[in-house]
Amino acid sequence: MTSLKFTCDKALLSAAIDGVSRAITNRSAIPVLEGIYLKAEGFQLTLTGYDMEMGITTTIECNVLVPGETVLEAKLLGSMVSRMPSGDVRIELNNEGMAVISGGVAEFEIPAMNASDYPSLPNTAAENTMTIPTSMMREMIEKTIYAVAVEDKKPAHTGELFVIEPGSLTLVALDGYRLAIIQRDVECKRDIRIIIPAKTLQELLKILGGPDDPVKIDANRRYVVFTTNGYTIMSRLIEGEFLNYESVIPRECRTHVVVDCKTFIDTLERASLIITDRLKNPLRITFAPSKITVRCQTPLGKVVDEFAPDKMEGDTMEIGFNNRYLLDALRYSKCDKMLIEMNGPLSPVKLLPVEGNGFIYLVLPVRFKNEG
Repeated sequence: MTSLKFTCDKALLSAAIDGVSRAITNRSAIPVLEGIYLKAEGFQLTLTGYDMEMGITTTIECNVLVPGETVLEAKLLGSMVSRMPSGDVRIELNNEGMAVISGGVAEFEIPAMNASDYPSLPNTAAENTMTIPTSMMREMIEKTIYAVAVEDKKPAHTGELFVIEPGSLTLVALDGYRLAIIQRDVECKRDIRIIIPAKTLQELLKILGGPDDPVKIDANRRYVVFTTNGYTIMSRLIEGEFLNYESVIPRECRTHVVVDCKTFIDTLERASLIITDRLKNPLRITFAPSKITVRCQTPLGKVVDEFAPDKMEGDTMEIGFNNRYLLDALRYSKCDKMLIEMNGPLSPVKLLPVEGNGFIYLVLPVRFKNEG
């Protein structure tokens, strides 16, 4: 086993361990993948976490006394370093194959794994696609990721579709019951459609830095690589056919309603008190010019609640909704007011910002039992 010895600022090391640990699975079939790969050379330490699908690496400053590499159990290393007193932490390998981790008067010894057993991250050969500000990346993911499918019936829908076109980036998420689309103008000359696993995007959100920090995106047909805030996140893409989402967006609309989101959310939350995972009865919502009425009945009880729309045009309409799907769309929109467009009790309901084309959300209605 190679020798290795370095000292590093505790806060810097702890943050780096935390960041790369996001790519590590606690119960891997390959024990070495439960560890963080550490490589010290020159004046820097490179840390890597990898689960064969996604890899996260970062490089930090450190004082390398003896260059080398090792793999240390991620959870244990993270817990030890985070609890060290502030100042420098020292890590070195001894002749018995143990890593000695010390800070202040505290000293731990843990087994070191062989660095040569650690699989290399693939050479992705991903091409530069675009660079966008963190604020844009964060908003686009946060406003859509709620609609990604959790179950694996169609693997393509457990990720988000990135439609990259010259001058434009569109993100699409859907799970068969709802759909979220957001499009932004960006500087980009490429034309490629890729499906990125939801897990990769969730971990990217946690690693993103300040709003003006750049996020560099490289992609090809097999991999995507995000570089931001001192980290590189490499991920395999999901293969398969994504739904032709443009074909399901309703073009017609018989009823337009503008609602205050907070008022609607409060009303839906009250009505949801009698809905449980076992008693998933739909909300029966009547949209009329003077009031929106929300009704629900389950074995736990019955509720009727109402509020006035800001504005309504078109036919009065009664539609059944899954409470969570409607609540998610209103909450994740982060809007004060929303425009709801309907075309009939069984047609997808469209939710839009009142101004601009910030996003499109669709929610499928629920058919009432007495309607066959």
